[in-house]
Amino acid sequence: LATYGQERPDGRPLYLGSLKSNIGHSQAAAGVGSVIKMIEAMRHEVLPRTLHVDAPSPHVDWETGAVELLTEAREWETYGRPRRAAVSSFGISGTNAHVVIEQAEQPEPTEPTGRPEQPEPVSAAPLPAVPWVLSGRTPEAVTGQAQRLLSFVESRPEAAPADIGLSLAVSRSQFDHRATVVGADREELLAGLRTLASGATKQTAVRDTRQTGKTAFLFTGQGAQRTGMGMDLYHTFPAYAHAFDTI
Repeated sequence: LATYGQERPDGRPLYLGSLKSNIGHSQAAAGVGSVIKMIEAMRHEVLPRTLHVDAPSPHVDWETGAVELLTEAREWETYGRPRRAAVSSFGISGTNAHVVIEQAEQPEPTEPTGRPEQPEPVSAAPLPAVPWVLSGRTPEAVTGQAQRLLSFVESRPEAAPADIGLSLAVSRSQFDHRATVVGADREELLAGLRTLASGATKQTAVRDTRQTGKTAFLFTGQGAQRTGMGMDLYHTFPAYAHAFDTI
């Protein structure tokens, strides 16, 4: 209100929004998240509504300047100048950073001078390693899956290891008993598959069983400012630990 809300033209207040209304307390990402939000607002020429609020706070004297809360989305008028937004990144100690961003100038349209040049094809960068993931309802089912995959891959030398890895990861059901083969090339992957198909394991062909215990979420207030903060709460307050354990 004191900085941006004074001596403004009639009918053109500073509109106030909040990233926290969109994604909650964003910790260290508050500043960059707000910059992203305002860049997208400029791109779409809309001032987005602040969510989860119907009226401005009564604890602020809004009459001391021309600042209004964005309780509704509004078209972002330009008034013959670039769109600008001020972003404040707040932390526990107060305002950590403040930046003013301005809409970039739009390049002048140019007439096409002929047939556009075709870009050079881009080859995918080689991967240092590729995982092949398998799963089954039982350990024996995982072994059988490895045997079938081994037969399939050996009969199709043209199949790319990365394509096989993608298909295994995203197009098949995931069961509790699992195995993974990791290799830098086709031969390493096949060697790992042969290990799994025989029922054995090694460093590049491992097995495990997915744990299906309960999942608990520990809420530490403003966020964990240090490693182990939640565990400290657990050990410090017996009533808290008892409630946590009985969930």
